[in-house]
Amino acid sequence: GQSGRERVTEDNGSNGSDSELKVEKDGASDGESKVDPGVPEVPAPADDTPEVLNKALSGLSSRWKNWWVRGILTLAMISFFFLIIYLGPMVLMMIVLCVQIKCFQEIITIGYSVYHSYHLPWFRTLSWYFLLCVNYFFYGETVTDSFFALVQREEPLRILSKYHRIISFALYLTGFCMFVLSLVKKHYRLQFYMFGWTHVTLLIVVTQSHLIIHNLFEGMIWFIVPISCVICNDIMAYMFGFFFGRTPLIKLSPKKTWEGFIGGLFSTIVFGIMLSYVMAGCRYFVCPVEFNTNSNSFQVECEPSELFQLQDYALPSVLESVTGWTTVRLYPFQIHSIALSSFASIMGPFGGFFASGFKRAFKIKDFANTIPGHGGIMDRFDCQYLMATFVNVYIASFIRGPNPSKVIQQLLALRVDQQLHIFNSLKAHLTEKGLLPALQEATA
Repeated sequence: GQSGRERVTEDNGSNGSDSELKVEKDGASDGESKVDPGVPEVPAPADDTPEVLNKALSGLSSRWKNWWVRGILTLAMISFFFLIIYLGPMVLMMIVLCVQIKCFQEIITIGYSVYHSYHLPWFRTLSWYFLLCVNYFFYGETVTDSFFALVQREEPLRILSKYHRIISFALYLTGFCMFVLSLVKKHYRLQFYMFGWTHVTLLIVVTQSHLIIHNLFEGMIWFIVPISCVICNDIMAYMFGFFFGRTPLIKLSPKKTWEGFIGGLFSTIVFGIMLSYVMAGCRYFVCPVEFNTNSNSFQVECEPSELFQLQDYALPSVLESVTGWTTVRLYPFQIHSIALSSFASIMGPFGGFFASGFKRAFKIKDFANTIPGHGGIMDRFDCQYLMATFVNVYIASFIRGPNPSKVIQQLLALRVDQQLHIFNSLKAHLTEKGLLPALQEATA
């Protein structure tokens, strides 16, 4: 490293000593110490644009060169997205896990770039350990909930499922104790700051990726349409802003314009309705992902719910006078897609603004240089995580109902006396409602 003493000062607006965080590194006399009044800059990643593209676009201005690089890499990423959709839901889950790990690594690396220079122990090790603990907890909950029959059939999985939460807590408690033992005198505040950094990163990245997988289990359409709407909004807002942008939208992102924001909104709503129409008619996309105990494999076969069956809707008189149609035939899911695409266009960008503020705080342009012209993986998924939470809440509030197959699986796992008690209670309830005699006559 550098000679001399490095000092980081965190100013919260007051002149007292309590408002400053000073971390010093020995190596020279006090007269040679240097004060950095701002947050330490993270070294900017080098340009990682492929040499082939650099040569092919060498005659263009930087603005148009960036446009072409972003466009070519965007098409490549969309092609890869189509490929993993073709490979099925399990591959999609693995990709979500890989993206989660890469996003976590990019954010933690920024913290480590500041933290490493002070030679404080275990930060990166503990960060990855906590990532492992949190993933074990969330994925264990998902497996227990979604693959209950498989878990009950395999003895090791049944034991892990039964004691899953106490195991998860014990793992986290181990990491917590390791952190306490790693505390170093005179650096307590910085260490707790980085402890909070790790946990906020886990909250933003791991929790949201877990919700994405939950959405996927409801049917691939709940995964593909929201993600595609965010991608469409990102592309169309960039295109409208690039060619027509004049009015700045927000100071955090000077390149964002009102023209791009509005153009992206309307384009995404139209795109969402069209994509939903195409996908809602295919069982592969609309059926929940379930484990078939007979074939010992995951399947996406079902009888589509009313949400994915065409229905006639009466048009308002205004639209009727314009189009000449009295009714229009749509999938109910297309109505829901308007809410999804509207959120992707209006609220989704705030995930990007949040990321822009974060990067400005550390004086960096991108989280990494993984994708030339786009930055890091986190730069591409900053809006997706906010979208994942909305979709999960939307499904729980307006779509999801009791799942009969899961209820039956749980009933079959009970003791015989418990099953008989539930049977008698259900029989008494149906008799009281007057439904049981009718059912008996129907079967007779």
